[in-house]
Amino acid sequence: MSDSENSKPGLVCPRCRSATIEVLTNSPVEGVWTIYSCTTCLYAWRSTEPEENTNPEKYPEPFRLKPDDLAKFAVVPTIPQLRVTGEPYQAKK
Repeated sequence: MSDSENSKPGLVCPRCRSATIEVLTNSPVEGVWTIYSCTTCLYAWRSTEPEENTNPEKYPEPFRLKPDDLAKFAVVPTIPQLRVTGEPYQAKK
């Protein structure tokens, strides 16, 4: 997709109110739904979601994020190594 096809002008992220929105994909049947993603906070939503998930004014206050706060969040833990097949799980002490 070109940049013009990959974004929607005027669309704002419901969670962080950033304008860094991209179109992830469209329905196989043209015009049925579109999936959008915010490149700032990584929130994604379908165009067919209820307004509380798509409208920044109606998005639940406790779940809103401020783009400036994202850098202050804790680092996501790393994924542990896979265990060898057949060996029981051994928790580290």
